[in-house]
Amino acid sequence: MIKLTIDNKIIEVAEGTTVLDAARMLNIEIPTLCHHPKLTPFGGCRLCIVEVKGVPRPLTSCTTPVSEGMEVVTSTPAIEDLRKTVLELILSDHPNDCMICEKAGDCALQELAYFYGIKENRLEGERRIYKKKDGNPFIERDMEKCILCGRCVKVCEEVEGVGAIDFTYRGFQSKICPTFEKDLDCEFCGQCIAVCPTGALTGKAWKQQGRIKDTRETETTCGYCGCGCSLTLHVRGNEVIKIDSREDTINEGWLCVKGRFGYTFINSPDRLKKPLIKRNGRFEEASWNEALDYIAERLKKIKKEHGPDSIAGLSSARCTNEENYLFQKFIRAAIGTNNVDHCARY
Repeated sequence: MIKLTIDNKIIEVAEGTTVLDAARMLNIEIPTLCHHPKLTPFGGCRLCIVEVKGVPRPLTSCTTPVSEGMEVVTSTPAIEDLRKTVLELILSDHPNDCMICEKAGDCALQELAYFYGIKENRLEGERRIYKKKDGNPFIERDMEKCILCGRCVKVCEEVEGVGAIDFTYRGFQSKICPTFEKDLDCEFCGQCIAVCPTGALTGKAWKQQGRIKDTRETETTCGYCGCGCSLTLHVRGNEVIKIDSREDTINEGWLCVKGRFGYTFINSPDRLKKPLIKRNGRFEEASWNEALDYIAERLKKIKKEHGPDSIAGLSSARCTNEENYLFQKFIRAAIGTNNVDHCARY
């Protein structure tokens, strides 16, 4: 364990802890854009700089490990002035289109600009202009809003293990893009969207569907497989317009392409809402009691005429574990056959 002082508060933390994490244990706020608690430190945005006694220059707290007897000061007039200058540099070529940006109200960069009172940017200069190339069905890439924080690159490599995107070029021409600047072609898990602090990466499905203030959140469980990932549904009116997941859930906020983007069926006009029974060669709507009675009658007849092994049951991964257990129990105990399988294959 290492003992150090942060803003005159003494704390003891495990060796290897960063100054930023130690400060957060003390509920001391240090601004940052590139840091994410589940990704390795990057130190790219330079906003988390602090003063350390005995060191002649500011250090990035997210990449600096604690040491015995270290004395840290997280906020001084000089440090705050440096942070504001760094923020102005980040904003110097950033589009000022918050009025139509999908992340407005939920943008870390916008929040910091508000906190530091940056209304007019004295460092504003030439802006990077990128040709729009988005031949994928899920992710909207607006690279003019990218601040090169590297979160998307790290989550793609460290969490997903895919490495579909990376830093390219150098200097003012630096940008993040797929191999050979082709259209994005990956697993489309959307993890990059989840960690992006600005409007550079958003979902096409929820473009111009509503602001955060216009939606209500409902917690539920994903029904696509047996993993049981937690979902947060963003509902506007009576329509799900967006899905994401909180970090304090069993899946730690991570989702697959189905969980994050596969929700348009909810409001599809083709969605079945009542049981159908085929009568005279045509499907007709029926009540649940009618449908269940019909199923029971047919199963009894088939079992009596052909035996229980003439019947098989196929269960669904979209059901709960309890429902699947009851289903296999029904097939084995009530029907009397072991012909039961499960569709839990992607």
